[in-house]
Amino acid sequence: MAFITVPRRLSRLALAVVLCLATIYFFRTKLDEVSDGGKAWGRSWGDGYVRSSFNWATRLQTHPIPEANLTRLPQGAPRVLPRIQHQFSELELDAAHNKTQQQRRDAVRRTATKCWEGYRQFAWGRDELSPLTQTGADTFAGWGATAFDSLDTLWIMGLTKEFKQAVRLVAAVDWDRTTSGHCSLFETTIRYLGGLLAAYDLSHEKVLLGKALELGNMLYAAFDTPSHMPANDFRFGKAKQGGLVADRRESLATIGSLSLEFTRLSQLTGDPKYYSVVDRIKLALEQSQDDTNLPGMWPTWLDLQHGFHASDTSFTLGASADSAYEYLSKTYALLGGLDQAYEKMHLKAMATARDHVLFRPMLPDAYPAALPDILFSGTVLSNGRIIELLPEVQHLGCFAGGMFALGGRLFQQDGDVKIGEQLARGCAWAYDAFPTGVMPEVTEILPCERKPINDDENRDADDPLAHCAWNQSRWGDDTTSPKPFSNVRDPQYLLRPEAIESIFVLYRITGKKDLLDVAWRMFQAVTAATETEHAHAAITDVQVTGTTGKTNSMESFWIAETLKYFYLIFSDPDLISLDDYVFNTEAHPLRIPKPPPPTGVKES
Repeated sequence: MAFITVPRRLSRLALAVVLCLATIYFFRTKLDEVSDGGKAWGRSWGDGYVRSSFNWATRLQTHPIPEANLTRLPQGAPRVLPRIQHQFSELELDAAHNKTQQQRRDAVRRTATKCWEGYRQFAWGRDELSPLTQTGADTFAGWGATAFDSLDTLWIMGLTKEFKQAVRLVAAVDWDRTTSGHCSLFETTIRYLGGLLAAYDLSHEKVLLGKALELGNMLYAAFDTPSHMPANDFRFGKAKQGGLVADRRESLATIGSLSLEFTRLSQLTGDPKYYSVVDRIKLALEQSQDDTNLPGMWPTWLDLQHGFHASDTSFTLGASADSAYEYLSKTYALLGGLDQAYEKMHLKAMATARDHVLFRPMLPDAYPAALPDILFSGTVLSNGRIIELLPEVQHLGCFAGGMFALGGRLFQQDGDVKIGEQLARGCAWAYDAFPTGVMPEVTEILPCERKPINDDENRDADDPLAHCAWNQSRWGDDTTSPKPFSNVRDPQYLLRPEAIESIFVLYRITGKKDLLDVAWRMFQAVTAATETEHAHAAITDVQVTGTTGKTNSMESFWIAETLKYFYLIFSDPDLISLDDYVFNTEAHPLRIPKPPPPTGVKES
């Protein structure tokens, strides 16, 4: 019997060894999946996952940051933050309300479905649909920006089939295969990385986190510069060789709009390196905030090549600066209130904007009732001594209403909530002022003259943003634009979301039901002016009556942002609650970490 026993023992021993090794491999792999920065290169992130052909996680850095010098995420349990959303009652959300909003929500969903199907049919896998020629265009490196940007919108709208289509597409994307030799760090972060992280937070589809980790490791190379400030012009060849250099003229928005996405990636993976590089930017912003030519705000353009130099003279909440300010309060919330620097920077910046950048328009006396209580955000030129307001209104700047209101509620500044509403209603009023019912990309408005508030005598005087009487002599004989729009510098509408974004945020914060009607009026005007056979397109001039001229462009933010905000304002307020998520500047909702429930209390 011995000749039978030995093989059995050997086989049992061999089986035990195999099982032991398999167990070790299984647990090591599971642990590595979210803690090794992507170095477990051969692992699978789930069905459909195709790893990229270049592993950025193993690229040797030219200017390495020692691991001991990495800044970790703030320690401790997240704080209980002040409530953001209005406490909606059953009376406010009665049957009649719900029926009306469902009809409106369904209309938005139909529009989104039409645009997605147009993209699927004519531009699948390309960055954008060109709606007039019904072809695809690559404007953001050719990875399929519209698919990435639309992921969470499809999920939120309950378009399950379409969501699965998009997941299958993005799971197979190879970041090393592009239609361009470079990409924008800013655009790639907010559209691609933000889209992946938000869709993962909502769906828990593992493959989305895998692709986000691959991309995060690639974008991390943008910080491998002599100054450790990021190079927005991400040239793939130079990045692989460690040859990137930060720009001598870089926009504030570019470097100030990375904190949400990089922080969330560190939170989800446990790897501190992503958070560490954006925390370095935070320190530079914090240290320079009081020393600019308009203390409290940063100039639109910065010199990052040899550190962080903020000596420029133009200041705005609009283009090239906007989302840097937006991210201050939102990063504070995403970090669970554990980094007070973001609160301090936000409050300083908003105070300076109130004093210098905001203005009230001079309105004609043609209103049947009281003048609308509205404000706008302009641009300031300042050399540190002379401060000049340029009353240009950008559609991009219309996000500021939501920013003021959100920060006002988060930091318990009731005055900022009011300012947020005035700004949001200002942009909605500008929509109504033009024949198409849509406001232009850039216009100038006659401002009320405000009292200077740069000394103690006037600081507590009459409201510097008070109403003023119409002055025909300042208007002149111009009859080409509606009063008080003195110069429509760019009459296009590019399918932008910022106006409805602020209306959505203000509705969720204040609960004022008339904002729903404002939003519906905006939706009807926008869709009527932009609709094409298979999708929607940007228009050339909001001042026309009748048929609008269209351009061959449907940017990915149309589905990602504009239609998402329209859908959410007509949805149940608990859907993507502002108390549970922060939206990145591409409207991708990132989940806010919560403090543990009290002992003995189960989480809902």
